[in-house]
Amino acid sequence: MSKKSKVTDQTATGQAGIRKKSKVPGVMITQFMEELPEGMTTPDFTRKPIALTIQEGKFAFFKAKIVGTPTPTVTWSRANGEILFHPAVCQQKYDEATEEHTLEFPKVAPEDADTYKCFATNEYGRAVCTVVLNVIEVGFSKTKELQKAQIEETIDFRKHLKKRNPDGTREHKTMETEEKVWEILLSADKKDYERICAEYGITDFRGMLKKLNEMKKEREEEIAEFVTHISSLKPIEVKDDDYATIELDMDLKDPSSKIYLYKDGVMVPFSKEEGDDLKHSLKQVGKKYIFKIKKLGTEDAGLYSVDVEGVNVFSTDFKVPPVDFAVKIQEIKAEEREDALFQCVLTAPMNEIKWYGKSALLSNSEKHEITVSEDKLIHKLIVRDCMPLDAGIYAAVAGIKSCNAWLIVEDPGVHFHAGLSDCKAVIGEAAELECKVSSEDCVGVWYKDGEEIKSSEGLTISKDGTFHRLKIHKVTEEFAGKYKFEADGRKTEAEITVEDPPRFNAEDLKAFKTPVTVKKGHKATFNLAFIGREPIKIQWYREGEELSEDANIKIEHSEGSSRLLLLKLQRKDSGEIKFKLKNEFGTVEALSQLVVLDKPTPPMGPLETVEASSSAVEFKWRPPKDSGGCKILNYILERQQVGRNTWKKLGPIGPEAKYRDTDVDHGRRYCYRLRVETEMGISELMETEDIQAGTKAYPGPPSAPKVVSAFKDCITLSWSPPADTGGTGILGYNLEKRKKGSNLWGPVNPPNEMIRGKQFAVKDVVEGMEYEFRVSAINNSGAGEFSSPSEFVFARDPKKPPGKVSDFKVTDSTYTTISLSWTKPKDIVGVADEAKGYFVEIRLAENTEWDRCNLNAITMTSYTVKGMKSMGMYWVRVIAINEGGHGDPQELDNYHISMPPPVRPRFTDAKIKSFMVVRAGNSARFNINFEASPWPDVIWLKDGVPVSKKVTISNAEGTSQILIPSAERSDTGVYTIIVKNVVGQETISIEIRVTDEPKPPGPVELDENVHGTVTISWTASPDEKRDDRLHYMVTKRDSSKRTWNTIADRIFNNRFTACNIMPGREYQFRVYAKNDMGSSKPSESPKWLIPAKKEKFTVKVPESKACNLLCPPKFIVPLKMHTAPEGYECYMTCAIKGDPTPHVTWLRDNVSLNTNTNYLISNTCGVCSLLILRVGSKDTGEYKVAAENSLGRAESATKLTVRE
Repeated sequence: MSKKSKVTDQTATGQAGIRKKSKVPGVMITQFMEELPEGMTTPDFTRKPIALTIQEGKFAFFKAKIVGTPTPTVTWSRANGEILFHPAVCQQKYDEATEEHTLEFPKVAPEDADTYKCFATNEYGRAVCTVVLNVIEVGFSKTKELQKAQIEETIDFRKHLKKRNPDGTREHKTMETEEKVWEILLSADKKDYERICAEYGITDFRGMLKKLNEMKKEREEEIAEFVTHISSLKPIEVKDDDYATIELDMDLKDPSSKIYLYKDGVMVPFSKEEGDDLKHSLKQVGKKYIFKIKKLGTEDAGLYSVDVEGVNVFSTDFKVPPVDFAVKIQEIKAEEREDALFQCVLTAPMNEIKWYGKSALLSNSEKHEITVSEDKLIHKLIVRDCMPLDAGIYAAVAGIKSCNAWLIVEDPGVHFHAGLSDCKAVIGEAAELECKVSSEDCVGVWYKDGEEIKSSEGLTISKDGTFHRLKIHKVTEEFAGKYKFEADGRKTEAEITVEDPPRFNAEDLKAFKTPVTVKKGHKATFNLAFIGREPIKIQWYREGEELSEDANIKIEHSEGSSRLLLLKLQRKDSGEIKFKLKNEFGTVEALSQLVVLDKPTPPMGPLETVEASSSAVEFKWRPPKDSGGCKILNYILERQQVGRNTWKKLGPIGPEAKYRDTDVDHGRRYCYRLRVETEMGISELMETEDIQAGTKAYPGPPSAPKVVSAFKDCITLSWSPPADTGGTGILGYNLEKRKKGSNLWGPVNPPNEMIRGKQFAVKDVVEGMEYEFRVSAINNSGAGEFSSPSEFVFARDPKKPPGKVSDFKVTDSTYTTISLSWTKPKDIVGVADEAKGYFVEIRLAENTEWDRCNLNAITMTSYTVKGMKSMGMYWVRVIAINEGGHGDPQELDNYHISMPPPVRPRFTDAKIKSFMVVRAGNSARFNINFEASPWPDVIWLKDGVPVSKKVTISNAEGTSQILIPSAERSDTGVYTIIVKNVVGQETISIEIRVTDEPKPPGPVELDENVHGTVTISWTASPDEKRDDRLHYMVTKRDSSKRTWNTIADRIFNNRFTACNIMPGREYQFRVYAKNDMGSSKPSESPKWLIPAKKEKFTVKVPESKACNLLCPPKFIVPLKMHTAPEGYECYMTCAIKGDPTPHVTWLRDNVSLNTNTNYLISNTCGVCSLLILRVGSKDTGEYKVAAENSLGRAESATKLTVRE
């Protein structure tokens, strides 16, 4: 079967604060302060523990990932009892590599089933989440049978422990070891269980716990017979004066109850006066009992037990280690403000000894430091910063041995009673540093940043007795720094930090706070001057909503002031006006009120008739919803007698919302008009209903009677009085009844005996008959209309509530719904009657209260619950009901997680960009939509490693967003999202490139290598190394056109050869650096001119002379290495010379590309180029250019790397 846990208390303890929800469902965060310091965060779960259902005996664990600055402390608790941390039961661990906190159960047992809480706490907040552990018990188990036998054995053993003398005292014999260990465990702290088990050889830790729990329950019942309350049980403790004590707080039911003290099972006599010669004594102070053992020796070791009237209430084991002092502590003299060291040497190693200072137990603190040597023999106590109050006797206690010595604190001369404290000073205000020394005769020197300072203009140094002060009258920036006061070789330091927060002049602020009152349609102006260090963020708010300029709102800022102008104001514009300033030093606000006056709204109904007699009509109404911001001066009243066309003015009647009209005629009906008058005008009218004077006005019908209870001989009913009383009070009621199927109503009460109350017990009923009832109200005019009839009710004894439904199961589920079905409960005569309807209830695993899903009972045996939290863990139950009440609820066997069937993660965006360019300084934001079930883990990586803390990841249902605020070039990289759940995982990557407009190239140089061409070369742009997508563009202008034309683009090296250069023209070139953000400013070349030689045309036949220009191919500019992003262009160039003109072939991986249409190949005047329009992974490889003519062959090779 499955053992379910019950939630008993879900209220987290700790500091109160601001509650907020985590982005992880089911996690609640409490923030301890309103604003967090910069860089600090509250704890939060990036992955919360998952609920677990597991078979007993298996290894079970919860895992959680937690973030927060500073690093949070993680603790675990359970709803029922405490978690017992032991290697065999439960362990809490932390893995630094994975940053995971785990709670592990090596062999989970049914008693481990519970609701667990994980707390993550730091000084700024706490995060908590709840997780459920369900343990499935298996059938027959040898271990279980053995444990049963051990429990039975324990019960038999407890019976053996109970053997006592007739007077309740124990038998006079020494305890056996088994008796002793159980008595020790019964009074021991849980943290000591492991040590005690190891000491006495107990290996079955879980078995011991089960035995112990049984024995504790039995002992608690026995103690309850004699003791009302017992607490503060202190184990035996050796004091510094050679004695030991056992302390406990105990409230005895009978103060005369006998108390016994035993040592190892043998009664020990004790006195109730400390002065007696007996070794043991008992002192009682109120409810506190203190046993004292004097003149300690080794023979005092043993198990001490305290019994009340034969019942053991407390036991403590007193161990006496074989140790003494080889060297005792000595008297120490220390000057004030110095440290004092006490040191002793033991004869045998001890992990720790007890140190006492003036009879008070000491521990490690800022004042006292306790240390021990590696061999555990030398023990030291250091008293830090000795003061006169620290003087006194100090003692060391080792086992039952002790030694003591004096600490004498001597006054060394001048010292500081109070040093300087750091000070934050505001520009323009005063600041003061103060310290206090021990002597009035002390003379000191003040220093600032190491240089001596004295009183001067704006700075005063003063001395008042033992106080030394430095006062700055009006702080400026130059006063910031470190200040030191030095006297008699001693010094104290502090730092003054000068701040310039935004602030207001007190008189200006007082004037600003005065409310501004204007009439509707007019304008209002708010103006306030301020001072503070720029930049200052200025904001105006109205009723908490920030204002921005529009047609009716004008905001003007000038140096040191801001003005808000509100035009064409309406009544609805009234409210609080807030002026807020913020700079690096702080925030300041100023509040004022805007009141826009307008006409009032009409008075409000309904009209309440107080009296409608033959001589007067009195009625009341409600004031207007809005008085227009003004005090009501008058209500203006008019009256019309029904049947006439004229209205009679009754005049202003004052500000009270009621009127008594005495000028009425008996039987006449009157109608009234009401208006409100204020200083802003008169409202629209409200016209009342007709009121009749002096005629009978019967009350309206009461509410339908409700059945309070029904029995075979009595049905009790109740009702509410009518809303319309007829203008007079209700005197009583008439009640009638009718059998089902009959048309006749019969009176319940006699006509002359009205029912005075609003409840009545009808006894004139026949068992088994079904009745309905109605009621009418009676006033001075008589009985009014009857109410609607009640529901039919049987005259019979109440039914029994139905039983539990059966076959309760889940038939379908989505993220927000769950469909349920069940079989109606069986009818059992005298035990459970037939069910008439059902209620379905749910609760989240972390909540304790059930929420009802259907307001009215349903008759169907199926239901669909809607509006559930996605991935929420819910307990679900159904309750059958009938006239007898609610039956017992039937729960699902296990909790339900609101989710559809498992779905492998997949991305749902139709098209996802794989590349994004962001300008440096802007934010980069990218959204990924996906679907997965159950809720997946979402991880973002940058270049294969987790993203930095600067990057913000926001995960919501079905979507994840990455945000890089103020992107820098170092943020460039490939960002990968991994969406993973138990079904599988999916990943996708996007390259985010952060860049800016490039800087221009360096100087441009021109050179003529081949006639008719110009080789343009330039120094690389400084951004070339940081941006592998940076390239160059070359433009040309010649003296014939005077316009700039692009002659080359997407050049990835620093050289280009321009062809078709004509002699006699002047050329100039510009080189631009370009990237994804745009182009740089140009770098211009010097002007280039090849003069045209103008000669007289003559024909000279030259002598033929052989000239051999032939040469084999040669690369002037070889290929360079290329790395290109996938999807972008790649441009390769080289320059070749040779005669005859060589034939050029492009090859990739030794395969010719000359006929491949995917590549654009050109050869212009020896400048060979190859362009790949869209680089893909298939283009990776070695590229080669082969130039060949009749005189030889030359090759140049390079490699292309494609980056994803």
